[in-house]
Amino acid sequence: MKIALIGYGKMGKAIEEIALSKGHQIVLKITSSNIDEFTTAAIKNADVAIEFTNPHSAINNLKKCLQAGVPVICGSTGWLNQWNGIEAFCQQHNGTLLFASNFSIGVNLFFELNIFLAKLMSNHTNYNILMEEIHHTQKKDAPSGTAITLAEQILQHVTTKENWVNHATQNADELEIISKRIDAVTGTHSIKYTSAIDEIEITHKAFNRTGFAAGAILAAEYIKDKKGIITMKEVLGFKNF
Repeated sequence: MKIALIGYGKMGKAIEEIALSKGHQIVLKITSSNIDEFTTAAIKNADVAIEFTNPHSAINNLKKCLQAGVPVICGSTGWLNQWNGIEAFCQQHNGTLLFASNFSIGVNLFFELNIFLAKLMSNHTNYNILMEEIHHTQKKDAPSGTAITLAEQILQHVTTKENWVNHATQNADELEIISKRIDAVTGTHSIKYTSAIDEIEITHKAFNRTGFAAGAILAAEYIKDKKGIITMKEVLGFKNF
């Protein structure tokens, strides 16, 4: 499979390493220093594009790939307020798009566990919920895209919470997310249900970027010959779970 890497930072390099080990070919690497090479002709040489940049450039990057007819995977976060427009753009161009706030197989298992626990806890209103996410100091967005996904999942099933906030709160209807930035922490997400008598906690800790990169390659292999909006649930067989 021929892969274009749109964004060649630490994640892009981790993806490249795994892709090459699996016999795939990297035909394009785009960074801020060679953005002029990101042309329609160049992107069309790829079977699939993997986009890991930032919320400011992700939209245009996705559109360029979709216009070229190249399936694209996106791991950039912080731009989902524009999701409806990108979804429509993908459909308009009969394209293929997979966005995930986190490509790690372990994190996607954690997403399913989070949903299951939220459903179990939905009738136990004596528990308050607190979320915490910790990342390295280079991470620009807060809360993390993964934390937002987890929070939105909880809000779908726990009726005592109306919205999430990214700070400490005394409002019972707000889901509190505390974001911390600490050197050398790849990513930790914790969810606590606390009552006056006990506490239930689930946590996912990433030790390195390998899990994220491996999941991105798995997703790329899956979407290569497909059309439409695809999710990691489909990639991992969780769609009807």
